[in-house]
Amino acid sequence: MPEPVTTLHAELSLFGRAEEAFALLETFLEVARPRIGSAVLDPVLLALPDEMTDDRAVVQSLIDAVDNEPPPKRRLLTTTERAYDLDDEQARWDFTRLAYCSPLATVWSEGSRTTYFEASRASATYWLPDSLKAQYFDAITAKGWAIPADWLSAVAKTPKPWWRRF
Repeated sequence: MPEPVTTLHAELSLFGRAEEAFALLETFLEVARPRIGSAVLDPVLLALPDEMTDDRAVVQSLIDAVDNEPPPKRRLLTTTERAYDLDDEQARWDFTRLAYCSPLATVWSEGSRTTYFEASRASATYWLPDSLKAQYFDAITAKGWAIPADWLSAVAKTPKPWWRRF
């Protein structure tokens, strides 16, 4: 039987400062690293969300650097993805800031069978199996940070078999 999964909403508007969302995403990437297969985002049309606060200039410089790279080749009916090596601290830092600026950013499990995190501009969602959620919450608490109240009250659900999802 599949492990229950909890949906955690992580829109920038839920936090007092966008940097809180960045810190929580970076902590998640550290905790989940052994389970993560890839972290990718669409580098086309990156834009700063209105909720961005202290890091506006820094994130804008990241966007400018991506915009100054040669344009990626786009194919019909596919998105252009830029992969980030999460073992590289700078790449992980860049991904956490650009995820909320991208039309689509995704963190996949090993084997790309499960989506753990997805962001589109200022909107974001985590889908965490119970065991990973427990590790993540422990890491947040160990850093002395508060877990968002909505996350604490979120209820885990057992995923439907693939044939019943349609």
